[in-house]
Parts: sequence; C-alpha cells; structure tokens
Amino acid sequence: MAQIAVFAALIAAMGLPGAITVGFSGVPITVQTLGVILAGAVLGARKGTAAVLVFLALTMIGLPLLSGGRTGLTALAGPSAGYLVGWIPATLFIGLLTTRILPKYPTALGLLINAIGGLFVIYLVGTLGLLLRTDIGVWAAIGTNGAFIPGDLVKVVVATVVAKGVHRAYPGLAGG
Repeated sequence: MAQIAVFAALIAAMGLPGAITVGFSGVPITVQTLGVILAGAVLGARKGTAAVLVFLALTMIGLPLLSGGRTGLTALAGPSAGYLVGWIPATLFIGLLTTRILPKYPTALGLLINAIGGLFVIYLVGTLGLLLRTDIGVWAAIGTNGAFIPGDLVKVVVATVVAKGVHRAYPGLAGG
C-alpha cells in the first residue's frame, strides 16, 4: 500500500514543473508520463496500475494534481482526456510485460516495453480521445503526437535506466 501511495505522490510531484501546450490540439507536454511509465516498470501491473488509479481518483475529487494545477474533471472535459485515460492501460501493459522479463530486466526489452506502453498505448487512446473531444480529423489527431515523441523517448530511456537499477537493488518489487 505504501508503494502505491509513493508512486501516486511521485506522479503528482512530476506535475509541479507545469505543462507546455504545443500545436493546435490543446494537449500539454508534461513530465507526469514519466511517473506513469515508472509505476508500471518498477511496481508491476497490479501495484503500478493501482498507483495510477489512486492518482486519477485524487484528481477526480478535485485535487489540482495534474500539471498546470488542473483537476481530473477539467482534463476529462478537454482534448487531453484520452491521454489521461490511456495512462491506465499503458501502466497495465508495461507492468505485465516487465514482470515477464524479471529478474534480469534486459535493457533492450525494457526500452521496448516502456516505449510501446509509454508511447503507442497512450498515443492510441489519446488520439481516440482527441477525435471524440475535438473536431480535428483522423490524420491531424495522429499528427499531433509528433510533438510529444522526442520528450517521451527521453522519458522511456530514463524510466528504463531507473527501473533496471531498482530491480537490481530490490528484486521482487514488481511482484505481489
């Protein structure tokens, strides 16, 4: 339970630097996605997803924990709704596959898992949300993800390096 709370707090703390909105979609670039990737990569599917759900629940009751001081209800009413919802399956995906590569946590596989979960899964759900929340077309919605790729790739690398170190120091953390 403490690990779940710590990672929910970590995701909240990663919202403190704020957000940068790029392009016309209204979806901000934040550091919080790093916390989401780390939750799955370090805690595994069950505890990592629980941490993300606790964080999202706190934002839904009105706590301004999302970057820029937004609440979950505000974010769900806007164009970033799908990206926020995408954190849940992304963490689950990362956590499930991470536990399959433990205890060794090969760096290349960790990078691949974190990239698919942290980019593809979130972008897929986020793009669907954009299509539902805005009047932009499919290709424009897909194209908005391009601005996020460089920063998200850095987050994937950072999360992989951190997860590898944590799993080396604390084997079995992602289980149970």
